[in-house]
This record gives sequence, structure tokens and C-alpha cells, in this order.
Amino acid sequence: MSSQLILVVEESERTRAFLAEQLAADGYEVLLAESRRHALALLGTHRPQLVLADLNGQTLGLLDAVRSGAGLAGEIDPRTPIIVLTARADELARVRVFDRGGDDVVAKPFSYPELRGRIRALLRRAHEPRAQAVSRVGALTVNHLTREVRVGERPVSLAGKEFALLHALIADPTRVYTREELLREVWGLNRQARTRTLDSHAFRLRTRVAAAEPGRPWVINVWGIGYRLCNSEVKR
Repeated sequence: MSSQLILVVEESERTRAFLAEQLAADGYEVLLAESRRHALALLGTHRPQLVLADLNGQTLGLLDAVRSGAGLAGEIDPRTPIIVLTARADELARVRVFDRGGDDVVAKPFSYPELRGRIRALLRRAHEPRAQAVSRVGALTVNHLTREVRVGERPVSLAGKEFALLHALIADPTRVYTREELLREVWGLNRQARTRTLDSHAFRLRTRVAAAEPGRPWVINVWGIGYRLCNSEVKR
């Protein structure tokens, strides 16, 4: 099996060198970038399995660009898992990263063994086989192995957290999942977290699916409780 490729996007030359050395010692292939522009160029020509990023003021812009699929000829995979490294450890900063499509946040200074564990866990979740490889609800098809989503024959491109939210909802599509359940399962946030991240991702997920099948009420907001994927009239 070929080693997994990780892109390290880090302004600090010292931190870049440290991460490159440690990741290579753990058997990963490593690409290095020191700016948002350089990172996007590498993402347009390579397919890293994961990105580690800390660009201070440019990190959120990098997340936006990746999740929108921007870059060279639109060749960036918007589903690429991203761990953000940050000197800010407050909840607001973490939530902002999740809102913009980050998969995990690690505060600096960090413990490399803990970071390595988070990398392994995220890579495992991104690639682990599931008992049911494909879920179908009406015209909606979700392949959990390839992360492909289709409505009929039309593909639907989703960012990482949008797919994770769809994956959670499609497990039982007519059940109402509470906000607390979804925040815990998809974002790892506790029930006291105050955030609009679920609503913003649900809106984007609904918009992307609706573009492939206009008029179908996918991703239904159950006022005051949470969300369900569809109503009971949609046949599985």
C-alpha cells in the first residue's frame, strides 16, 4: 500500500520543518506550502489525503477556496479533510473554523503524539469501509466509500462537513435528529455550544441537493428540535 500524502500549509518555517520531519518518520509523504497561493497550486496538481493548515489571517480563506473547489481548472477536491492548527484556543475561533468547513482544530502549542492521533482518526474515518456502502432514498444516492452523491444521474458536489451531515441524516432519513445529536456527531461539539454552524451547513446541503432536484424538500428543519433528511412520502 502506498503511503498517504499530507499537505502541510504553515507560515512558520520552523514548524513546517518539524511537521515534515515527524510526519515522514511516521511513514507519510509530505508536501509543504508557506502560503495560501502555494497551497492551492499544490492542491490543484496533487491529491493529498489530508491538509494541516495554519496561515494566521489566510487560514479561513484557504478553507473557503478548498470547500468551493476553487483553484487550477477547478481541480481541487472540495472534500479534502483539513485540520487547522491555531494559536487561538477559544470556542468562537474553533466554531468559526467548523463553520467554514474545517474538520478538526488543534491549538498551538500542540503535542505531536496527540496531533498524530487526530490525523490517524480523521484518515480512518475518511476511508474506513462501512457495512452499507450505498444508501438510497428516493432519487438520492450516497456512496459512503467513494463519497459520491447523486440525485438521479446528476452528481452533487459536497464539502467535507456537508457530506458528514448528509451521512448522519441518511442513516434514518425520516427520523428527526436533534441539534445536540448532530453537533456532537458531526462536529464533536458539546450540547452547550452556541453556534449557527449546523444551520449554515444544513442550508448549503439543502441548496446543493435542491439544485439537482428542484422542488424536493430535502433537509427539513423541524422547528425547535433539529433536522431530518426527508418526509415519509419519499420512498427508500
